[in-house]
Amino acid sequence: MKKNLGQDAIYDARELGVPRMLVLGLQHLFAMFGATVLVPILVQGYGLPLSIQTTLFFAGIGTLFFHICTRLKVPAFLGSSFAYLGGFSAVAALDSGAYATMEPSVKLQYACGGIVVAGLLYVILAAVIKLVGVKKVMRFLPPVVTGPIIILIGLNLAPNAVSNASSCWWLALLSIAVIVAANIWGKGMVKIIPILLGVVIPYLVAVAANALGATAVDASGSVIPLMDFSAVAAAAPIGLQPFFTDFTGSIARFDVTSILVMAPIAVAAMMEHIGDMSAISATVGENFLERPGLHRTLIGDGIATSLAGMFGGPANTTYGENTGVLVLSKVHDPRVIRLAAVYAIVLSFIPKMADIIGSMPSAIVGGVSFILYGMISAIGVRNIVENNVDLTK
Repeated sequence: MKKNLGQDAIYDARELGVPRMLVLGLQHLFAMFGATVLVPILVQGYGLPLSIQTTLFFAGIGTLFFHICTRLKVPAFLGSSFAYLGGFSAVAALDSGAYATMEPSVKLQYACGGIVVAGLLYVILAAVIKLVGVKKVMRFLPPVVTGPIIILIGLNLAPNAVSNASSCWWLALLSIAVIVAANIWGKGMVKIIPILLGVVIPYLVAVAANALGATAVDASGSVIPLMDFSAVAAAAPIGLQPFFTDFTGSIARFDVTSILVMAPIAVAAMMEHIGDMSAISATVGENFLERPGLHRTLIGDGIATSLAGMFGGPANTTYGENTGVLVLSKVHDPRVIRLAAVYAIVLSFIPKMADIIGSMPSAIVGGVSFILYGMISAIGVRNIVENNVDLTK
């Protein structure tokens, strides 16, 4: 049966052909890229040398491992978790005992040791769920709980979108307009790649505007050029991740203090994971909490997080941005997500290409994020309405 692109849900993207699948995978890469690389950029601001290359590499590896754990059924992408930023900041600020004279690179190793332990807590919860059964666990997380959690995931991310968009509102609004136009009036392939178009078209406009002297505003309120290609010029065409070139200087170290700082954050991250799984299930129309099971998704997310932390990367988490792409494109095939994961791994070995994408004005990221985060909250609202939740009780 012929599918109406952008209207009918597509569960096997192979029917679209390989070229279209490759483009759809690229769309998911753009959706995750801005937020994923923002985490190491922010951590570097705290004084800890968290590598962008390592972050991209383990986002891809973690996503592929997650898909293996979930029997290739769940269309989720794992990117850098913002939940642990406070932990990185706290470890960077430690200045007593052994930490008083510790190099920032060594502090990062101890922070990553805490992330390894945090990931293992996921596995413990997964074992409990497997033992008692997901239905008993979900009795404590009915739609009246998961619906608002999903809504709050979107709303909690919204300030990031506002912050990014405020650097250049006209460019952010252009990105929003392109996405909305492609989604409402687009035909065929255009209708299922609105996010990709909402990135590429404003980026080309930004390049032209930058050449004409357009400016943006940074976080401190200073006027800066709209785009900065200095990192692109300085970046090497090909490069290995730090753990390949300096293994002992990247591998995680363990200390009670750093573990107590980082590991408890896993409790909040696990609740976010359950909310994300509920959102993806509602989007796709399948109960992934039961099949392949919440215990499998937790194991995939947890071990991916521990693996990243072991080699100097940040914690992973299921990405709401990519859930928003699922909603807009209606292409629910996990194969497309796995393509994006492969792209992320390849990019981690090409610093120059990663910096070209990184040169994208933050306003474009903000405009795209407005749409994606709004779609996440809309899923939560739909979850409440479809389950006839009475919020007066």
